[in-house]
Amino acid sequence: MPAVVLIGAQWGDEGKGKATDILGERVQWIVRYQGGNNAGHTVVLPDGQKFALHLIPSGILTPGVKNVIGNGVVVDPGVLLEELAGLEEKGVDTSGLLISSDAHLIMPYHVAIDKVTERYLGKAKIGTTGRGIGPAYQDKLARVGVRVQDLLDEKILQQKVEAALDFKNQVLVKVYNRKALDPDQVVEQVLERGQHFVHRIADTRLLLNQALDRDEIVVLEGSQGTLLDVDHGTYPFVTSSNPTSGGATVGSGVGPTRISTVIGILKAYTTRVGSGPFPTELNDDQGEYLRKQGGEFGVTTGRSRRTGWFDAVIARYASRVNGITDYFLTKLDVLSGLEKVPVCVAYEVDGRRVDEMPMTQTDVHHAVPVYEELPGWFEDISHCRSFDELPANAKSYVEYLESIIGARVSAIGVGPGRDQTIVRHDVLS
Repeated sequence: MPAVVLIGAQWGDEGKGKATDILGERVQWIVRYQGGNNAGHTVVLPDGQKFALHLIPSGILTPGVKNVIGNGVVVDPGVLLEELAGLEEKGVDTSGLLISSDAHLIMPYHVAIDKVTERYLGKAKIGTTGRGIGPAYQDKLARVGVRVQDLLDEKILQQKVEAALDFKNQVLVKVYNRKALDPDQVVEQVLERGQHFVHRIADTRLLLNQALDRDEIVVLEGSQGTLLDVDHGTYPFVTSSNPTSGGATVGSGVGPTRISTVIGILKAYTTRVGSGPFPTELNDDQGEYLRKQGGEFGVTTGRSRRTGWFDAVIARYASRVNGITDYFLTKLDVLSGLEKVPVCVAYEVDGRRVDEMPMTQTDVHHAVPVYEELPGWFEDISHCRSFDELPANAKSYVEYLESIIGARVSAIGVGPGRDQTIVRHDVLS
């Protein structure tokens, strides 16, 4: 059975957790392939229970599904243990969670450097969560990172930490006027936390490919979104990894020829968290309306999300760079009650109409949205379970988006609950 990739097609927070949770009832494996605990998924079960997940794939909530934290993820041991404890307190079976031996660890010095660096940058800050994700990826690419497998060899762990702190303590003390970290204390802390999950460490590349050979379904789940990809996003206001579909193969060890379906998640409008360009952003009552109706506050940070109308330019871009075959449109219900619903179909950049994503950072910052207005609807659609049950204008809105974004809309979210979804096409058939 081919693998399926599930990715955000905007700036993250599109509702990937709900989509993964729905697919989880029919799949055997769900893999998180990049990012750290700077991302968050909220899943609402039919009984009303809410789960906020940061590192662990949301398939953990579906009995019988094996969940994998892939080699492309950076793992904060403390956060992982907190999340596991929170799930287990609510009666969730976490025994099916495995961690790639090649995933990198977020060390205490990564968090310390991340926080002081962002503070030091002032107005020039990127808008990171200060959780050490960026510095951990920096060490990974500089080939001085600490991997999960190093928990199995205290000698190697000690050597790596001492070598890292030879330099990083100089930065903390001499540049940022902070206290130096003691290598022995860092190693002791990490080993103490690691002993609680060493039994989960596995060669997940091998296990996933063996699962595909057995015709089991593997879902590869990205965090954040396409426009936050370090290569394909609105650089430098991006994350430190590749949430796009290409990152799924690198971050999991599943080869590209084994992927048949790429599902993009889109909100029926647009949001982003942190700094950076956002052409359709609304800094008025309409933006506040979307924020309030959509509950647009970060799962991980609690920060208010910036809000704006749907942007078809970035949706087409996401379709292209990811090879998206199907879209899951979330939060359509948030638009109920609006007389008109604008859709950005192109940009105007310094007097020129631009129908595709601008090539340069400057042009993206100068982009002014060109809107088409569609008639809104006032009906409550949260109870709808088929496309035909939607009001005529809601159906027209979905069909219009489908016609201009480059892939079919196969599912529609009409509320936060697991069951509040309209399925138009079976993406696993």
